Amino acid sequence: VIRRTGSVALRVHDPKSPTLAQYQGIPVYPPNERWHVGGIFTPYPQSQTVTTGAVVAGLEHHHNAVGTIDFELDGATHRLIAFGRGTDGLQVLFTDATSGVTTYPAARSLAIPAPEDDGSVTLDFNRASNLPCAFTDYATCPVAPAENRLPVAVEAGEKNPR
Repeated sequence: VIRRTGSVALRVHDPKSPTLAQYQGIPVYPPNERWHVGGIFTPYPQSQTVTTGAVVAGLEHHHNAVGTIDFELDGATHRLIAFGRGTDGLQVLFTDATSGVTTYPAARSLAIPAPEDDGSVTLDFNRASNLPCAFTDYATCPVAPAENRLPVAVEAGEKNPR
């Protein structure tokens, strides 16, 4: 049972599903050191709620934004809003120029280890992963916030599995 924007739904898992039986794994880009980049995390004075839409019309997701991450890629500086994952570090939801082409259009997720004392972080886009909505039409995943839409093609991490 899940709750989404005040509604309740039931998720059913069928281990004998033909789709599951035919599953061949997630296509990925080959790992490349180019997509392993350093950045600087700047915390907000206090966390902020960032509201995004969802892959299901009419639903919203409310995220605990804790700061921003600035980093360089292809000679340009980019900024992403980071969400808190407690003591487990940070998470970003992002799209880029591959979204809807070779990667899932709504968002990919990137887990980032906790910042060092000086705010430095490492973003390893080779580890960018799909949300459940990339695999089924019955998921209610968030879309990336508008601020997290990168203008470059991040050809790293998981590709669209469909």
